[in-house]
Amino acid sequence: MKRFNTIAIALSIVLAALLLGRAYTYKYRAQETVVVTGLAEREFTSDLIVWRGWITAEARDAAEGYKQIEQSKEKVLQFITSHGIAADSVVFMFVNVNKEYEGIYSSNGNYMGQQFKGYSLRQSFTVESTNVDAVEAISREISSLIAQGVSLESWQPEYYYTRLDDVKHDLIERATADARGRAEKIASASGAKLGKVTEARMGVFQITGANTNDEFTAGGSFNTSSRHKKARITMKLEYRVK
Repeated sequence: MKRFNTIAIALSIVLAALLLGRAYTYKYRAQETVVVTGLAEREFTSDLIVWRGWITAEARDAAEGYKQIEQSKEKVLQFITSHGIAADSVVFMFVNVNKEYEGIYSSNGNYMGQQFKGYSLRQSFTVESTNVDAVEAISREISSLIAQGVSLESWQPEYYYTRLDDVKHDLIERATADARGRAEKIASASGAKLGKVTEARMGVFQITGANTNDEFTAGGSFNTSSRHKKARITMKLEYRVK
């Protein structure tokens, strides 16, 4: 019985030694990697512009307010199309109508309630076109519409790029090549050879203004205020070395 126990203990020791040896070998091999980050950037010019605005009117009677909105709408559409933009590039939304009230106060300044003042009407519109120059000019010249009696306000134009997927694919390819180049230099400097990729992670896709101080964000920035943009992406790759 004692002999059997001795043999069992000896086998256990040998087995443990083998397992520890394999674990050490695995750990050692797992450390034979190099991790690098590649970067790629590309500047491009937006080929799509979106301009949003709204016309307003105030009237004692709702019908009169609608009439004012329609007159302003015709002037806005005529102004836009006169710059070479197709009428179907302009979308007018529904007319929003609100009743307006004003407070009534006594001669002593005490609040006595409110009375109906009239109606305020608002209609939003959006211009979307690939004729970026023309829409830019329109957005800068709305004072001529105001001079015609149109009550109009607008946002700054937004700029987009319709082939953004092509830019992204190009950046991924170039960032990957940049990462491999870095890894090859590291491996060569240490007298090793570069092996296969064991892991690849794509960084956040960032789009900023080409000549701005836009900050990168963890979720990815997406600039729409600049016509000229810069796209940036990183690729983190892990290679085996041998």
